[in-house]
This record gives sequence, structure tokens and C-alpha cells, in this order.
Amino acid sequence: MLRRMREDARTMCERDPAATGCLEVVLCYSGLHAVWAHGITHWLWNRGFRLLARLLSQFVRFLTGVEIHPGATIGRRVTIDHGMGIVIGETAEIGDDVHMYHGVTLGGDTNEPVKRHPTIESGVQIGANATLLGDITVGEDAAVGAGSVVTRDVEAGATVVGVPAERVD
Repeated sequence: MLRRMREDARTMCERDPAATGCLEVVLCYSGLHAVWAHGITHWLWNRGFRLLARLLSQFVRFLTGVEIHPGATIGRRVTIDHGMGIVIGETAEIGDDVHMYHGVTLGGDTNEPVKRHPTIESGVQIGANATLLGDITVGEDAAVGAGSVVTRDVEAGATVVGVPAERVD
């Protein structure tokens, strides 16, 4: 776990030009704190301690402004820059090396107990206040522009922007 935390801190230092050092990142970056806490809540969730996992995730939300459901799956080196307002739903799946900015929502589009949140493949960047809804897939190395609303799959390597999001590259 400590090795993964060091890896996350190094990654954030590399991605954020405003970071003055890894100690600052470890102490002050709420997005990283939320991702680290999710590791604990996800572990609890998968072992049947669902109420405890939800309570802890809500406490982390109170402290960080980042809401990650304990059932969500998050890969390695996922970074959340200026995390306030992030919402990641229960069936969301996030690959490795994903970078998100504040206000991103990975939300559901049905009340049925099925896969109802987005799958974000590795290397994706999601701009501030983007909303991604439903059981959609954002392909590897794609980019979602700030403020976009995405309700359909995004091809690997594509850049989408707008409401509704359209490919621009």
C-alpha cells in the first residue's frame, strides 16, 4: 500500500506543474487522499462490510469534497486535480493513468441493479465539470473536454467536447 501511495504521489508531482514537491502533494492534495481512502472503502465493500464502507466514504467526501462509491473500481496512478465536486458511481470502472479535474461526474442513467456507470480506460483525461452518464466506455488515451456531457462511447484516442459531446479531432 505504501508503495502505491508513493507511486501516486510521484505521478501527481509529474502531472501538476503547480506542485512544489511530493511532500506538498502528500499533505495537501485532497484528490489523492480520496483515492487512497477509496482503497480502504473498496476493500471493506468487497468483504461485505458495506455499511461501514459507505459511512467511511461519506466521511471522506465530507473531508475532501470527492465522492467515490466504495463499489467503484479504480486503477493505478489515477489522479484527481482540484478534486472538489467529483462524483464516481458504484459501477464505474477506471483504468490506469487516468487524470480528472474538479467537478467530474461518472454517473448512472438507470435505477436498475446493473452496470450503470461509465468505464474509463487507461490514459484518459477528463476536463473540469465534465459529466459522463450511463454504461458507456471512454477508450484508451481519449480526452473529454471541460463541461462536456458524454452519453455515448468514445473511441480510443478521440477528443470529445460539447453538450452533447462530439468528436473534434
